[in-house]
Amino acid sequence: MPTSMPKPSPKPSSRTSRRKPLVYGVGVVVAAALFGYVSYRATAPDSPGGRSSSSVVAGVTADPDEGVYPELAKLARRDAGDKLAMGRADAPVVLIEYADFKCGYCGKFARDTEPALVKKYVDDGTLRIEWRNFPIFGSESEAAARASWAAGQQGRFWEFHRAAYAEGAKEKGFGKDRLKTLARQAGVPDLDRFVRDTDGSAAAAAVSKDQEQGYGIGATSTPSFLINGRPIAGAQPAETFTRAIEQAADREKNLGSAGQEGAKRPTGPEGTTSRTENSAAESPRAESSPAAGSSASEDSAK
Repeated sequence: MPTSMPKPSPKPSSRTSRRKPLVYGVGVVVAAALFGYVSYRATAPDSPGGRSSSSVVAGVTADPDEGVYPELAKLARRDAGDKLAMGRADAPVVLIEYADFKCGYCGKFARDTEPALVKKYVDDGTLRIEWRNFPIFGSESEAAARASWAAGQQGRFWEFHRAAYAEGAKEKGFGKDRLKTLARQAGVPDLDRFVRDTDGSAAAAAVSKDQEQGYGIGATSTPSFLINGRPIAGAQPAETFTRAIEQAADREKNLGSAGQEGAKRPTGPEGTTSRTENSAAESPRAESSPAAGSSASEDSAK
């Protein structure tokens, strides 16, 4: 397992030379190394024993604290005005997705798994989903990312997302005319503005910000996820996400209860609480295993 953050390939973005690494605590450096390892294993060739990397499920252990990195949880923006997010800004659980519109596994997650998560958890206020554009497959990936942001400025990001991830959509490419067609399908009201916004500096800056954050936490393939600070790599089975979300929700509920009890807890003679909290001193251990995902080195038509 690597012990340092993997270096991103210079191929995905024309802005790579200006990319600056994000600065986090030691625990997040460890998490980034792990995330990079899991991302690599998610797209590694089949093992000698014939077991495909895509057949192995990321482990979500029974311990809700294991594999959770509080500093990664802080990456949730929780901005009520975020047009590339859905769900309550104060939802107890935030799922951050780093994805590419040319990624086949991202499309699989969008079609097969995400709708059920929205219906079960977003609609009842438990979950918030925040999108991060993470284009790794070249110029068309970046163009689609900017176009999705532009659609979002007119309140149609998720409709554009649905159209771009429809079965067979990525095989048609993401040239300018195609992106305009997708915007029309998504119900973007002002197509002229959409074109201007897609080509504008604000879209490029927004995509670059998301991309740098993804590389900064060690993501090297798509899709990659954070669920309240727990890294998950690849288009895992639905039950992996369900379990992670429910564990995160339970953890937040327990933390809230503990906070209420702590407010009533008598203090020691020096004003300290009677119980020493040491969770911050221990680095939680994530046990994610490889799963289906796409890396820039793979055939984008996969």
